[in-house]
Amino acid sequence: MIDITHKITTLREATATAIVKTSSAETIQRIKENKVPKGNVFEMSKAAGLLGVKKTPELLPDCHPMPIEFTGIEYKINGLDIVISFTVKTIYKTGVEVEAMHGASIVALNMYDMLKPIDKNIEISTIKLEQKKGGKSSFNLDIDELTAKVVVCSDTISKGEGKDKAGEIIITKLGELGVKADKLVIPDDPEKIKTAVEENDTDMVIFTGGTGVGPRDVTPNTIEPLLDFHLKGVEEHMRNYGQQRMPYAMLSRSVAGIKDGKVILSLPGSSKGAAECMDAIFPHILHVFKVIEGKRHD
Repeated sequence: MIDITHKITTLREATATAIVKTSSAETIQRIKENKVPKGNVFEMSKAAGLLGVKKTPELLPDCHPMPIEFTGIEYKINGLDIVISFTVKTIYKTGVEVEAMHGASIVALNMYDMLKPIDKNIEISTIKLEQKKGGKSSFNLDIDELTAKVVVCSDTISKGEGKDKAGEIIITKLGELGVKADKLVIPDDPEKIKTAVEENDTDMVIFTGGTGVGPRDVTPNTIEPLLDFHLKGVEEHMRNYGQQRMPYAMLSRSVAGIKDGKVILSLPGSSKGAAECMDAIFPHILHVFKVIEGKRHD
């Protein structure tokens, strides 16, 4: 299975359809009148689908086990065809489209099994995904080109005694989102941090380093008074995301806010901490630029 530990949990939904094609109006009539020898076709097939969708990761090796928090099964008779609509919902890190398609196929197969004694020409037709929600495609931000300044706060690195990793990780992740970024390395000095915030012409300033509780960790203390307001939900989400992966994340004092229409972030100086914070809030934090522009993202 692919690694999804870096993904955030969101509401995921998918609907798949399958078509069971009968060969006579008599078959359809017997289904409607509940006169099929093996029992109620719709109810028994629904039960099979409910059981089957939960077995998806046991039968398809690359599917992740996940909670199935809603399953909806609907039928529509269209001439001699029975159209099965199978909807699955969960709150998880990965989508449920395969689960929906698997569920629809099990419903169709159970119908086939129940109807074959009375209809020798029955067949299962198209099984396909109709729609899915909750992944990246559901949050297409359509943001204009953005720029960022990545500021590495470190006495050691600024003296040339260490190598920056966190800043490079941030720049790489921004590049994957189409955000152009360059880097500035400064010591843990309040005046230099303040200057980096105030003398900036990019859309975002992302600091890395100085968010701990050491005597030289002054980045949050310096940035906070400069902000027009905090993005407290962003701060909470970074810490919550990190806490689920590393218990020491509760000691981080990461900051997020807005100043003069620009996003200001202060992330940990460790490469892992910086990467996790970026994974936690990007690309969704970029929606703030739509809000600043007075636009609404549906």
